[in-house]
Order: sequence, then structure tokens, then C-alpha cells
Amino acid sequence: MSSHFTVVYDACVLYPAPLRDFLMRLALTDLFRARWSDMIHDEWIKNLLAQRPDLKPDILMRTRTLMNAHVRDCLVTGFEHLIPSVMLPDEDDRHVVAAAIHSGASLIVTFNLKDFPPEQLTRYNLAAQHPDDFIFDLFDLHPGQVCEAAANHRRSLKHPPKTADEYLDTLLKQGLTQTVGLLRAWKVAI
Repeated sequence: MSSHFTVVYDACVLYPAPLRDFLMRLALTDLFRARWSDMIHDEWIKNLLAQRPDLKPDILMRTRTLMNAHVRDCLVTGFEHLIPSVMLPDEDDRHVVAAAIHSGASLIVTFNLKDFPPEQLTRYNLAAQHPDDFIFDLFDLHPGQVCEAAANHRRSLKHPPKTADEYLDTLLKQGLTQTVGLLRAWKVAI
């Protein structure tokens, strides 16, 4: 069963591989509908390559292709006409809100909460939420499925493999302090 609750992942939460991979595992649970656009992909990939010139663009393009292939109906298209009508402090973020509006999303998952002020988003029936708060709330509603997603993510790590504690420490470095606090109590399941 798929939820109708729809969220848009902002580029900043797709930028760090550990967080991106965990968010992808969560998207596969069908507890919500995860969405993004080619513009969001372009942004996280461009920023990652600027910071990590050692990474090969073709590897990131493969990641992009796999994300689009494995998360059902994830790619938002046809929203570009909405961009000029969106009002935000930073015009460069308007495409994220336009994609959210077009996809019927209720939430934008982002680290950049200041770029998506509540008083601007309410006119579009949207809210922005930090990824830690998003996953924490998801855990509160569906602890077993969130733990299963974390366990699947940890088991997929091969180079190098990680113990449950090492995995949780990695998530902690991604700013998921509340989430890790909850997951530590479920460490045996991860």
C-alpha cells in the first residue's frame, strides 16, 4: 500500500551520500511518496562535483539514473511554468517549491529552512522540514519500517561494511541527532 503523503527532497539532502542513500531506502518503504526534479538533480550533482572534483560525473549520473528507476513516480516534470509565480527570499529555490506544488507535495525536506520561510510556504499549502525531524516523525509513526530501511541501508554498505554503531555514527554526522537517538535503542534490529 502506498501513502498519498508526498514530499520533495531538496538538493541539499541529496548532496551527502549517506543521507541520500538512507532517504532513498525510506522512499522505497512506500510510507510516503518521494519526489524530485531534474533541476534538483542538477543542483546536488553540480555542488558535489564542485566540492569533490575527485568524483567522476558518470558515477553520479548512474546514481541519478538508479534513483529515478527505483523510486516510483519520483521525477516531477512539467512544473517549470510555475517557477516565475513562486515568491521566496532566494529566487534560486523557486524551482523546488514549483515542483512541490505541481506534484501535490505537502512537505519539502531540506536543511535550508531559512530559504523556505513558513509565511511564504503556507500560501502553497507547503511546509519545510529538516531531514532529522522528517525521519524522527516517520519513525514515530512507523518504527519497524524505518528500522528495516536503516538495516537494509547498513547491509548494503560494502566498502567498507559498517557495524551498527559505525552506521549510526555516520548518520549522526549527517545531522540526524534525534533519529540516531531513537535508532540506538533499536540497534539490534539494524
